[in-house]
Amino acid sequence: MTYADPRCRLIPCLWFDHQGEEAANFYVSLLPDSRIDHITRAPDDYPGGKAGQALEIQFTLAGQPYSALNGGPHFKFTEAISLQVICDDQAELDRLYTALSVVPEAEQCGWLKDKYGLSWQLIPRSMPAMLSDPDPARAKRVFHAMMEMKRLDIAAIEAAYAG
Repeated sequence: MTYADPRCRLIPCLWFDHQGEEAANFYVSLLPDSRIDHITRAPDDYPGGKAGQALEIQFTLAGQPYSALNGGPHFKFTEAISLQVICDDQAELDRLYTALSVVPEAEQCGWLKDKYGLSWQLIPRSMPAMLSDPDPARAKRVFHAMMEMKRLDIAAIEAAYAG
């Protein structure tokens, strides 16, 4: 879905100093069903850049449209916003941790921070169901196992779930 699609009504916009195009290219290289859709070049100099530089990058990440704006150094990402990636297996979790995480001390419970300062959550597909299991003891074991981890370990989480 892109801007041109009339069903597209809500698009997260990520503010970058000047590295939006680089970041969008990096992000789309990581997940299937991802691509750069359009780059708008600045028609003139502006506070965040020069004429001809990428101003806005429209991209699709795992089927979801996003926008990256090169707005200058005025705003930075915080942990108050993160992108969640639902992962099918440990290999996918490990691949994305390796590609994205550049601040190991910021890793906690599946959260990480990338080289642009954006926070991500890598979540095993089975985890939400385990955390909301009707058996509170099972859910609690999963929760406590997750809280002790930096990078999530699906086998250890499943072992905690099983008891």
